[in-house]
Amino acid sequence: MIRDSLKAAQVAAMKGGDKPRTAAVRLILAKIKDRDIELRTSAATIDDDAMVTEVLQKMIKQRRESIAMYEQGGRAELAAQEASEVAIIEEFLPAQLDEAAAKAAIAAVVAETGASSLKDMGKVMAEVKARHASEIDMSKASGWVKEALAGA
Repeated sequence: MIRDSLKAAQVAAMKGGDKPRTAAVRLILAKIKDRDIELRTSAATIDDDAMVTEVLQKMIKQRRESIAMYEQGGRAELAAQEASEVAIIEEFLPAQLDEAAAKAAIAAVVAETGASSLKDMGKVMAEVKARHASEIDMSKASGWVKEALAGA
C-alpha cells in the first residue's frame, strides 16, 4: 500500500535527518488524513490506494501551478522548492503509462463505449477515470480523448 510506504519514508527521512524530505512526506500524510476525514461522512467506499493516488496527483497539480506562478514572479528559489516537493511526491505515485499506451487505453475505452462524437466525451472520460485514474495523467487525458473522438 502507498500509505505504508509513505509512513516508512517518513521514518527513514527523520532518522536520516533529511528535513526537506521529512517536511514533504509529513505534508503528504496530512493531506491524506484530511481526505480520510472528508470520506468518513460519505457513504461511498473508495480503494485506499486509489484515494491516496488521487491526493498525490492533486498535490502535484497544485505544485506545478505554483511553480509557474513563482517563475513568472521571478521567485526561482520558491519554484525550486516546489519542484523538489513534486519530485518527492512523484516517488510515491504508481508508474504512469507512457503517451502511446495511454492513447491505446483511451482508444479501447472509446471502442467499448461506442462513443462516436464529442458529445460522448463525458461518458468516455468517466470510464477512463474509473479504469485508469492512477495510471494516466487526467489533465492530459482529456486532450487525448478529444483526439480519439475526433478521429472516431
